Amino acid sequence: MEESIYAIGQQDFKILREEGAIYVDKTAFVERIAKSKIHYYFLARPRRFGKSLFLSTLQYFYEGKKELFKGLHIDSSDWEWASYPVLRLDLNINKYEEPGLLDKILDGLFSEWELKYNVKTIANELSSRFRNIIASAHKQTGHQVVILIDEYDKPLVGNLNKSKHFEHYRAKLASIYSNFKSSAEHIQLVFLTGVSRFSKLSVFSDLNNLKDITFSDDYADICGITEKEFLEGFECGISKFAKLNELSFDQAFRLLKKSYDGYRFALRGSEIYNPWSLLNAMNDSKIEDYWNETGTPTLLAEVLKNVNADLEKTFNTYCTESDLKGLDLMNPNPIALLYQTGYLTIKSFHPKIKRYKLGIPNNEVKKGFFDILLPQYVKSKGREPKQVISDMVMHFILGEADEAMKCMQAYFAGIHFKMKMDNENNFHNAFFLLMDLIGLDTEAESATSDGSIDITVKTEDYIYVIELKYDGSAEKALQQIEDKNYTRKFQADPRQTICIGVNFSSKTRCIEEWTIQ
Repeated sequence: MEESIYAIGQQDFKILREEGAIYVDKTAFVERIAKSKIHYYFLARPRRFGKSLFLSTLQYFYEGKKELFKGLHIDSSDWEWASYPVLRLDLNINKYEEPGLLDKILDGLFSEWELKYNVKTIANELSSRFRNIIASAHKQTGHQVVILIDEYDKPLVGNLNKSKHFEHYRAKLASIYSNFKSSAEHIQLVFLTGVSRFSKLSVFSDLNNLKDITFSDDYADICGITEKEFLEGFECGISKFAKLNELSFDQAFRLLKKSYDGYRFALRGSEIYNPWSLLNAMNDSKIEDYWNETGTPTLLAEVLKNVNADLEKTFNTYCTESDLKGLDLMNPNPIALLYQTGYLTIKSFHPKIKRYKLGIPNNEVKKGFFDILLPQYVKSKGREPKQVISDMVMHFILGEADEAMKCMQAYFAGIHFKMKMDNENNFHNAFFLLMDLIGLDTEAESATSDGSIDITVKTEDYIYVIELKYDGSAEKALQQIEDKNYTRKFQADPRQTICIGVNFSSKTRCIEEWTIQ
């Protein structure tokens, strides 16, 4: 069996193809774009979802490098394979901590393009130079220009807390992007990518013919890996993963799906795997939090510091498409931001109310969410919070309920004042979120014939039935489980059922007592 090559982090289509690495064929979308009558596109997707690779694919396609596309969908297209002048600008390569950095990057790129297309520098002002390059490249080659902008908003996102820097970059980018409209006669295609469509950047208001394909059914699968693509292109990798982890093929597939699948970007779109995490997992043949390890978006971290919302509702919320599309950088909507950065995704659409239901995509994102929230809501007392959480999971898995509750008590003892715990509902929310986000199989308000169980937690060997009281008593909580026979629904399950009654004190803001049966 030939070993698969996973080009981790490789965003250059040419190198990937020449090395014979696995490439998920997205050239049907390239053909659709090339043959459409639309000349301006915008696509928003979370980080590490393959936006840069798609732009690279567009670049080599428009440069006429047909040999790189042998065997792919577009190889059989009737495209003329002419060589267009391609101007590609990658803004993701710097953090833009100083106002003049973008100018230096643009000056360097423009100098390269001026040399390449024999353009005389007629002005020092960058916007004018860019406009001159576009017109001259068209004249020199006889073909209209293709402009590809990767992470068009990166200088803005990195300067949200620096108003002078932010305004400098907003004005600079607006002047550069204004050329898309003024130079329309010289342009074959403009394709911009980013994490979000920021409402106060003039490129969106100036270009009334800009096609935003972020929520389009036709382009829902343009980035990422669908289940069909995964099973067809990664069969050898799944088999190797299964063998090394002593699993069946189906078990390995389900584990990978639970860890990295679950994204959905349009009403009728497929479920999508995170390509970064999936490729790393295939390469290493193990489950790790690969996407989380690449960092937390700056904007998201800043916004979550100031959120005092009902977090359980935040993670299972309804909203319109327009709620999710735009984003005001200076006053970002947390739900839109969580969606755009990949921490929430579309779970379903309800046509009667015309609302999307959002939820957390998969286990890896749950873990990332918790790692972001933990420093915001928990102060360190004694052991580090992450160690407390790790021990709690271990004890629940081993059936050591009393030890698990001791860890739970330690966790709540460190909760910061800004997490509201002033009523029973907020306590329930906090308890549920902790259990759910640390990766345990958790259900809130599980219905029975005589009521609903506050919290149900399932592990491989145990089912925990948990009743919560607020300024009550643990005995009464446990008695309610018995009186309403909450365990009856699990009688046919071979796992051992453990009942826990818990009482939370509003005075001490902590779990006061628990009783286990």
